[in-house]
Formats: sequence, structure tokens, C-alpha cells
Amino acid sequence: MDVDRPRERDETEAQRIDRNWIELLQELRIVQTGGQVLIGFLLVVPFQERFAEISWGARALYLVVLSLTLISSVMLLAPVMIHRAVFRSHRKDRVLRLSATLARAGLAILSVAMVGLVALIFFLVTGTAGSLVAAAVMAVFVVVMLFVIPARLRRGAVTNPYVAEL
Repeated sequence: MDVDRPRERDETEAQRIDRNWIELLQELRIVQTGGQVLIGFLLVVPFQERFAEISWGARALYLVVLSLTLISSVMLLAPVMIHRAVFRSHRKDRVLRLSATLARAGLAILSVAMVGLVALIFFLVTGTAGSLVAAAVMAVFVVVMLFVIPARLRRGAVTNPYVAEL
């Protein structure tokens, strides 16, 4: 093998699409589990005694977080339903592109929901100042993990083909 050239897979376009679809589904399975746990937690919160005592602002934030979490869950489930709807129609390449877009959007919305959840919990425990600091720290962490690191890896893959193998 030529040291200066990246190793390429020996697969057809259809095999590549199938492999990418399977990888996307694996990623969605992992994320969906965490999302379902978060939804379960959020759904029981209003039934707790202390919920009646929280401020209107905290309730509004709770409803925003719950709504964002549910929206992200639907977006992360949609690829499976779309695939079922067009199964055997020879459109998997289009399904894959749409599903990848839905997954990215669903992950972004879920991340915003997590920042909101951190803000809500810290507000209830520490007050406004602690809430703002915790939400800001979480937001920075989300941006670094979801945008900065992937961008650096993509840039590294362009300049160094072996980085793409990581």
C-alpha cells in the first residue's frame, strides 16, 4: 500500500450506503436510550410534591425543556419510520441523507434541552446565578463536543488522511 494515500474500502456505492445506514442506526440507538431516560425523568417531575412550589419561570423552563426533548426524540426516531415508509423503493441514498440531517438536528435540539435542564436544576438548587453559570458551562461543553472537536477532526482528515481512521 502506498504510504501517502489513504486506504479506501473496496465496496460498491450500494454497500457504502448500507454501511453508512447501519452506522447511523447504531448511533441513533445509543442516543435514543439517553433521550428516553431524560423523557422519563421529565415526565414524572410534575407529579412530585415540590413541583407545585416552583416559580412560573421555572415551570416555563421545564415546559421548554420537555418540549425540546420530545421534539428531539421524534426527530431521532423519524429515520426508522422514513425507512419503513420507503422500504424497497431503491431510495436508501435519499433516506440516508435525510436521516443524517434529522439526526444532526435532533442531537442539536437534545443538546439545547440538556443545557436547559441543567439551568432548571441549578436554578431550583442554587438560584439564578448558579443556574446561569451552570448553563453557560454546559453550553460551552456542548459546543466543544458537538462542533469544535468534530470540525478539528474533519480538518485533520483533509490534511492527514489517516486521521479519518480514528
